[in-house]
Amino acid sequence: MTSRARRLFLDTAPLRLDRDYRWLWSGQVISGMGNQITRVALQFQVYVLTGSTLAIGALALFQLVPILLFALGAGSLADAIDRRRLLMVTQTGLATCSLTLTLLALSGDPPLPALFAVAFVAAGLGAVDQVTRSSAIPRLVPPERLPAAIALNQLNFQTASIIGPAAGGLLIATVGIAGAYAVDVASFLATLTALFAIHPLPPLGDAARPGLAAIAEGLRFAREKRAILGCLAIDLNAMIFGMPTALFPVLALDVFQTGPAGFGLLAAAPAVGAFLGALLSGWVSTVMRVGRAIVLAVIAWGLAITAFGLVTFSFPLALLFLALAGAADVFSAVFRSTLVQLETPDALRGRIMSIHGLVVSGGPRIGDMEAAGVAALVGPQAAVVSGGILCLLGVVVVARLFPELAGHVICRRPPALA
Repeated sequence: MTSRARRLFLDTAPLRLDRDYRWLWSGQVISGMGNQITRVALQFQVYVLTGSTLAIGALALFQLVPILLFALGAGSLADAIDRRRLLMVTQTGLATCSLTLTLLALSGDPPLPALFAVAFVAAGLGAVDQVTRSSAIPRLVPPERLPAAIALNQLNFQTASIIGPAAGGLLIATVGIAGAYAVDVASFLATLTALFAIHPLPPLGDAARPGLAAIAEGLRFAREKRAILGCLAIDLNAMIFGMPTALFPVLALDVFQTGPAGFGLLAAAPAVGAFLGALLSGWVSTVMRVGRAIVLAVIAWGLAITAFGLVTFSFPLALLFLALAGAADVFSAVFRSTLVQLETPDALRGRIMSIHGLVVSGGPRIGDMEAAGVAALVGPQAAVVSGGILCLLGVVVVARLFPELAGHVICRRPPALA
């Protein structure tokens, strides 16, 4: 294989050279699949119980509120205490939530408020977990290997997003919803084992005291860094208008008429494209104008989602466009995370990643509500197409409001805290 070809494929240096990163990444491979199984099982269960896309939108709202409430506080907490210990707490809590869902499903006819309550708690714990995990990565690898580590994280996540939803659909069809939840419970053993294996991650230097003052300091930093602010805005635009995952159950059951297995394939298709994109991401470490790369990736995402909405006459073609959207999204995610991580000092990284996590986790929930609401008025196909078009228009608006984003050139040396 030529050196040029090697640069095309995923750079695995962080897995080979950085022990603690390798442990954390490996544990998340298994646990991530279980998480995706629960995600699709819960959406499917709510739709089967209610027959309403608005109920799925309500579920998204219950998952959004705790993200909004806890994400920023989670960032100040992650900057103040040992991040490994905090991850142990969140993973144990999430395992308990999945166990509760299993027991509710075994009851035969679980009350909808109980499912929503568990989803609320799990989303809050997930917000803390995501912020802590993201802010820990730059402590586990040197700056020159950070883009490769982020790409490996994306490969990890997308692998779980492929296998998890597809397995979830098959599990629902064979062993039922309770069985699907039970698989997720077992998967948490992998992450907890990995967390016990890595070294502690206490704050470097004097840690800021968690609280409103620490949160405000992080918000001021993000506001002053216009490239970071533009990065957050363009992702929020893509997730709100171009994220139709809430419509996958109704599209699979009522439009494509492919049943639970088809639902799993729809949920997995973006991850298939993202997986292939991550696998061919060896070149991302050479890109310096990451802001322009982010803009181009989001444009590709919007075009692919629009096309997906226009081809509901063909299930295979629809899966293809979802896969193309996923490939665009993974490049956007790698470049966005690289920009935010490298432009933020470690003392503020938890708080800035909490804002980033608020967008990454909260944006899709808002998108679910937007898609479900529009679908209730004009139908699922029109909701998907209009969302893709609005995403493209939003890119133009963000690029004009934040010219610092498209013009941003990254620096490999981590910034010092002013």
